[in-house]
Amino acid sequence: MKALVDCNNFYCSCERAFQPRLDGRPVIVLSNNDGCIVSRSDEAKLLGIKMADPYFMARPLIEKHQVTVFSSNYNLYGDMSWRVMETLRQTLGENKVEVYSVDEAFVDLDDFSTTALWTAARNVKETVEKWTGIKVSVGAAPTRVLAKLANRLSKKDKLKTDCVMVLETEAEIKEALRQTAVEDIWGIGRRYAQKLKEQWGIFDAWQLRSLSEEFARTHLGGVVGVRLIRELKGMISKEMQDPLVTKKMIATTRMFGGPVSSIDALKEAVATYASRAAEKLRRQRSAAGIISVFIIAKQEKNDTDFRGSMYGKELTLPYATSFTQELIKAAVVLVEQLYQPGKQYKKAGVILSGIVPDLQVQGNLFFAPAKNYNRKLMEMMDNINFSQRDDILKFAASGTSRNWKMQRNFISKRYTTRWDELSEVR
Repeated sequence: MKALVDCNNFYCSCERAFQPRLDGRPVIVLSNNDGCIVSRSDEAKLLGIKMADPYFMARPLIEKHQVTVFSSNYNLYGDMSWRVMETLRQTLGENKVEVYSVDEAFVDLDDFSTTALWTAARNVKETVEKWTGIKVSVGAAPTRVLAKLANRLSKKDKLKTDCVMVLETEAEIKEALRQTAVEDIWGIGRRYAQKLKEQWGIFDAWQLRSLSEEFARTHLGGVVGVRLIRELKGMISKEMQDPLVTKKMIATTRMFGGPVSSIDALKEAVATYASRAAEKLRRQRSAAGIISVFIIAKQEKNDTDFRGSMYGKELTLPYATSFTQELIKAAVVLVEQLYQPGKQYKKAGVILSGIVPDLQVQGNLFFAPAKNYNRKLMEMMDNINFSQRDDILKFAASGTSRNWKMQRNFISKRYTTRWDELSEVR
């Protein structure tokens, strides 16, 4: 049996964990530059506040109901995510946990008998909530797709389910599939859902499960569709594995805190994003052979495209690397090629691809690897930055003032990663 452990309204839960006065009150968290709503408490949802709505549009409703607003506090959320995942590892075992995202993890419950599954699921939930203060939902079923479905159903009526749902029998699975609309199935996007409804009259998960594998191969994306149908039927199509190992692309992108017009500021921002992407690369013990940089200019007065103009270039490196200095050097060269004087830029990003294991990097007959590459130095930098946050160690190319950094006007304290910002008990 597989189970999906999903943190409820994760960003809001992180804020509430250190401010109990917010329990039962509407809370929202905003995206970069306080732009859009990315997390809502249940109370905020009941008020009609929509996910991804721009903050300025929702502001009248927010002020009317005295909703508490927070800027995204990634230091806090990253550390709380680590605590949740570490709790799962200590409770179930290191090899039983697959981290799927910052607030989700699949866990293996095969060691528990059928009669003990409900108890095991509840124990996981209670342990995480007791050790971290983060509320979670647990959905268990024979496959990951069914576990995702069970988790979703556990949240539909939290008082009734206590955020725990276990699908053991064929009858329970059938009933759950009938309750799930086709667009709510993990792996079925809006376009596929519309096509299934309009062309084949398939409206729920039970109807989708009844389709043949040949139909899925033809109309649902080939092998991916076949795996989905098999998982809906209770057949595991792919064993648990660390998704970081198979990650083929790594990106770091950010909106600027204000318009950027100078090439120096643009280089600093891109160098910072390259550093962050390099950290992600090393975390999965990989190296990248291709680096891409894009920059987005602000909309001009006569431009009808509100998204602005995007410019991008990519560069194939002489050899795959995860050394921050080498990636920054290449990224800055691309910025120089992309930059247009007189324009104002609102966003930039760095994308790494051509990813290979760092111990299997193919050499280049015409280029020697960087002589100053030091794996231990990079690991030391990563460890210090992870524990201290805010890039306490960084390359000079990333700048010091960083006036382009995103706005966070409602930021909370970094309760778990700063001595001077610890919670005070009176």
